[in-house]
Amino acid sequence: MSDATRAAWTDLAALPKPTLSDLFADRGRLHAWSSALALPGGTIRFDWSKTHMDAPHLAGFETLADAAGFAARRAAMFAGEHINVTEDRAVEHTALRGVGRETSVEEAHALHLRMKALVEAIHAGALGEVKHLIHIGIGGSALGPNLAIDALTRDGAVVDVHVVANIDGCALEQAFKACDPATTLIAVASKTFTTTETMTNARSALDWLEQNGVADPFGRVIALTAYPDKAVEWGVDETRVLPFAESVGGRYSLWSSIGFPIALALGWSDFAEFLEGAAAMDVHFRDSDGAANLPLRAAYADLYYTRLRGCQTRAVFAYDERLRLLPSYLQQLEMESNGKSVTLDGNPVDGPTAPITWGGVGTDAQHAVFQLLHQGTNLVPVDFIAAIIAGDSLDPAHHRNLLANCFGQGAALMAGKASTDGARAYPGDRPSATILCEDLNPATLGALIAFHEHRTFCNGVLLGINPFDQFGVELGKEIAKSIVAGSASFDASTDALLAEAGIK
Repeated sequence: MSDATRAAWTDLAALPKPTLSDLFADRGRLHAWSSALALPGGTIRFDWSKTHMDAPHLAGFETLADAAGFAARRAAMFAGEHINVTEDRAVEHTALRGVGRETSVEEAHALHLRMKALVEAIHAGALGEVKHLIHIGIGGSALGPNLAIDALTRDGAVVDVHVVANIDGCALEQAFKACDPATTLIAVASKTFTTTETMTNARSALDWLEQNGVADPFGRVIALTAYPDKAVEWGVDETRVLPFAESVGGRYSLWSSIGFPIALALGWSDFAEFLEGAAAMDVHFRDSDGAANLPLRAAYADLYYTRLRGCQTRAVFAYDERLRLLPSYLQQLEMESNGKSVTLDGNPVDGPTAPITWGGVGTDAQHAVFQLLHQGTNLVPVDFIAAIIAGDSLDPAHHRNLLANCFGQGAALMAGKASTDGARAYPGDRPSATILCEDLNPATLGALIAFHEHRTFCNGVLLGINPFDQFGVELGKEIAKSIVAGSASFDASTDALLAEAGIK
């Protein structure tokens, strides 16, 4: 950490911490802390007025951003420089949406055209009748596609897609039960084409096809990978291998060929709108400075609570059933990116980095976890996400009540309610932010995901860490491999568990 960055944090920590009621005494509070962004799929409004941020904090975080070299880091990412220093790679997921280094954008466009041709050929019957796709991946190869398909195919899909990640055979068997082998394709999604869980599931899927009369199981496989040669070596014909660039990290990869199941389920025009919405957010993020930059402002609020108020968690509640998988998606995006303990130069960080991201879907969560949010001893900043236009065709009372609960929870967290009975008292002064979409469609979902990607990047830059590696996931996987190989001994507890389970 530079002296300037350290000084900025010191100055921020010394600022007074106003209450929300004090802040709302300013009649201009809402205007100053709420912004709407017009996007291809409709407007999204971002409201941070119910956070404890005030003008001095905003100025302090602006100073921090300057000290951390935010503008230069952002420019370096879009220019395709190797900002992922620990792996000596560029970070080019925005190029997949058409915003980035020119040569990378051109390469991404060519790969998209290849994917489009295959998607449209499948829809046209080139691989025979296709009713189902079992998409096999894990982590970023599964969470993003699963979110987008679940959110955008509620009214039906061109091809029925089942996303399988877990190596637990129950997950794959459940997909088998829902599919007819004669009309099913298998997508194998792995950046390296070596991921243990994915390749084990893929082998079992091939066995299932063969055991159910499919003469050429490999002829039903689509490979999605940054290492096409490995897919061909494994047995997939090169015409059904959809590559993507090594500079695209797994949790940022749903815009690449990893998005193949999204395009197959929705049709190419909807997938193109998905990319277009994300690209619009990219342009906003690239071209907006200071408080006008919405992902950056969100990161300021995140760091206010983790660094200045000691909050260890951040909650996300989508008041839209179509976004029920968003909290799980954001868990990987935020915690795998910024759950680090060393800075870019390898020195220990001097404070907390990523909070624990968690959440659920409203109104279900109100009857499960909101007791703690309202009356518990933990201060938890909350994001509420909703859409103005209903996703259903039922009595409008459904959606009216849904939104009333969403907005009512934010109001209740802030205002609280006094009572002489402590069990019925609500302390209030608890923060929330609201992201309100005009509509939820491919473009706005793309923009919403891109917003959170950039928010995550901003947090990493301001903390001085690398949000694009994920070495923390490797050790446990290495140990699991050694257990399967029977080549290692462990602590007494682990050895006893292995013996009890009959593994050793």
